[in-house]
Amino acid sequence: MTDYVIVTGASKGLGLEICKQALTAGYAVVAIARTLSAELQALSESTPEHCHFIQADLSDLEKIPALCRQIIKQFGRPYGLINNAAVGHDGVLATMPNNEIDNVMRLNVQSPMLLSKYLLRSMLLNRTGRIINISSIIAKTGFNGLSVYAASKAALEGFTKSLAREVGKAGITVNCVALGYMQTDMTDSLQGDKLATIKRRSPLGKLATVEDAAAMVIFLLSDKSSSITGTVMTVDAGSTA
Repeated sequence: MTDYVIVTGASKGLGLEICKQALTAGYAVVAIARTLSAELQALSESTPEHCHFIQADLSDLEKIPALCRQIIKQFGRPYGLINNAAVGHDGVLATMPNNEIDNVMRLNVQSPMLLSKYLLRSMLLNRTGRIINISSIIAKTGFNGLSVYAASKAALEGFTKSLAREVGKAGITVNCVALGYMQTDMTDSLQGDKLATIKRRSPLGKLATVEDAAAMVIFLLSDKSSSITGTVMTVDAGSTA
C-alpha cells in the first residue's frame, strides 16, 4: 500500500490544502474532521482510492485510543501524522469562561499528544515516520486576546522538541510549522489600513498563503527533511524577522 498520512482538521483551510498537496506528492491521506465539508467530499470523491474521510471530534479525548486502533486496523501502519486541528477563542483571560480554556487545551495540546502516543507505536515498529505539529508565531510573539491559544501553541512546541529526542533513534522526525497571519477567507474582510499594517510587517510586503504553509509540511514529510527534527519552521512571509 502507498504510504499514508493522517491529517487532522482536514475539512477546510490549511488542513484541506495539506491533503491536496499530500495526494499530489504521492501519499494516501486519512482526513479527520468533525464534519465533511463540500470541498473535502469533492477531493475524496475525485481520489477515492487514496483519500479517506473519518469523522471525529478530537476534543473528546477518551475516544482517541479507539480512533487510532480503527485507523491502523483499516489502513495499516501510518507514515505520517499532521496535527493541524485547533481552536482559538478570542478574548481577554479575565473574562474567558473556564470551559473555553479547557476546550483550547484539550484540542490544541492533549489531542495531538494522545494521537502521537497511540500512532507512534506503529511508526516505531516501522522504524520510520513523520510527526508534524502546526503551531503559530503567536507562541513566541504573544497577541492581545489570545493568551490561552498562545500558551497551547507554546506547549505544542515544547512537546515537539522533547518527543523528537525520544523517537529520533527509530528514524522518526518530529517538527513544528509555525504559521504567521495568512491570506485566507478569514482575512478577506480586512480593509485599508489594517491589512496594509499587517503586510508592512513582512519584508516581502505580503501575507503567506495556506499553499506556502502546506508546502512546508510536504517538505517535512519528504526524505529531503530526514536530518531535520525537533525544530520549528516558520512560514510568515518574514513578519517575525
